[in-house]
Amino acid sequence: MWPFICQFIEKLFRETIEPAVRGANSHLSTFSFTKIDIGHQPLRINGVKVYTENVDKRQIILDLQISFVGNCEIDLEIKRYFCRAGVKSIQIHGTMRVILEPLIGDMPLIGALSLFFLRKPLLEINWTGLTNLLDVPGLNGLSDTIILDIISNYLVLPNRITVPLVSEVQIAQLRFPIPKGVLRIHFIEAQDLEGKDTYLKGIVKGKSDPYGIIRVGNQIFQSKVIKENLNPKWNEVYEALVYEHPGQELEIELFDEDPDKDDFLGSLMIDLIEVEKERLLDEWFTLDEVSKGKLHLKLEWLTLMPNAENLDKVVLTSIRADKDQANDGLSSALLILYLDSARNLPVSYVLMDTLLS
Repeated sequence: MWPFICQFIEKLFRETIEPAVRGANSHLSTFSFTKIDIGHQPLRINGVKVYTENVDKRQIILDLQISFVGNCEIDLEIKRYFCRAGVKSIQIHGTMRVILEPLIGDMPLIGALSLFFLRKPLLEINWTGLTNLLDVPGLNGLSDTIILDIISNYLVLPNRITVPLVSEVQIAQLRFPIPKGVLRIHFIEAQDLEGKDTYLKGIVKGKSDPYGIIRVGNQIFQSKVIKENLNPKWNEVYEALVYEHPGQELEIELFDEDPDKDDFLGSLMIDLIEVEKERLLDEWFTLDEVSKGKLHLKLEWLTLMPNAENLDKVVLTSIRADKDQANDGLSSALLILYLDSARNLPVSYVLMDTLLS
C-alpha cells in the first residue's frame, strides 16, 4: 500500500503545493519540484481512536497517532534565480484526524475522506542547499525554524486535505466546513508563578516577565508582557473559531521573557468538549509541568445562529459584556466568504514583463 500512498503524495506536491508556492510570491513564479521520492520506509500508525459520541451518524472520525521517519529525496529549483535545494530526510510525529464522510448507501460506502492535524505536529527536515534558498528575494528574511512553522501550520486545522471518492460529493462543503462554534477566551490573570530571573549567579531569586501563548489549531494569540510580576493581570480577550471539537484542545503556555531565550513557566490543555457542555467556565487552573502556579481563565462557547433576526439581541449583549474588557470589542457575528473560482482574469503587464525577462 505504501507505494500507492507515495503516488498520492507526489500528486499532492505537484498539483497543490507547487501552484500554491508559485502564487505566494512573485519571486517564486518559476518554483518547481524536479524530483519527489518519499522513500521506502512506510509511515507507522502507533494508535487509533474511534469516536462514538458527539459524532454525526453520517461520518466516521478516527484519530491516528502517526510517526514517519523517512530518508526521502525531494529536489526543487527556482529557475529565475538558478537556485536549487532539497530535502534528504523528514520526521513527522503527531495526531492526524481522518474523517470519512458522507456515508452513502452504495459502493464505496464513503463519499470522501479528509485529513488534517488537530495540533501542530513535531516536524524535522534535513535540508540540502537551504542557504541558497534563503538567498532568494522574498525568502531572505526567513529561517529554518520559520519555514518549519509555516509547513506545520499548513497541515493543521482548519487547513485540510479532502479526497473525493465519488463524483456526486459536495467537495467544497467538506473542504471548507462552517465552524462548529466560537471559543471566547478571557485571559485574565495568574498567581504564584516561578521567579526565573535570578541575581548574583542564582543566589538571589528575582521575578519574571510573564506572557502567554494561546493556541486553538493553527490560530495563535500572544498576550502582552507584564514586567517583573509573579501575579500578573492581563485582562485580555481572544476569539477562536472551532471546527472540530471532539479531541480538539485549547493549549496555553506561559513564558518569562528574556533577552536570549524565554523561560518556560507552565502549560495548560483544556478539552473543548467540556467547554461546549458547560457553555461557560470561569475557573482557576493549576499549571502543568511546573512546581507551582495557576491561571485564571473565563471560557465561553458561542454557537452560530443562522437567523439574522437574533443579531440585535446579540449586539446588545456584547456591548454590555465589553465594558470591562481591555480589547477593542467583542464579535457579534461571523462572516464566511467562499470564493470558488475565477475565469478570464486580465493579465497584469507587470507579470508579463516578469515572465518575459
